[in-house]
Amino acid sequence: MFDGLFQPTHLIIILIICLLVFGPKKLPELGKGLGESIREFKKSMAEARAENTVDTTKATEDLSKK
Repeated sequence: MFDGLFQPTHLIIILIICLLVFGPKKLPELGKGLGESIREFKKSMAEARAENTVDTTKATEDLSKK
């Protein structure tokens, strides 16, 4: 269904549309905001995994004590 969706020509067309909609001054700000959002998302996912691992370890320890 999505075969060949992100070919170089498609990406260039998307970039041109973004330039027309947002303008060249706004694109770096949008890119920076998107990068920070992705970084924060990855950080929170890693923290959630760490908390989940700790909870599983505590639950296993509690079961082994009984």
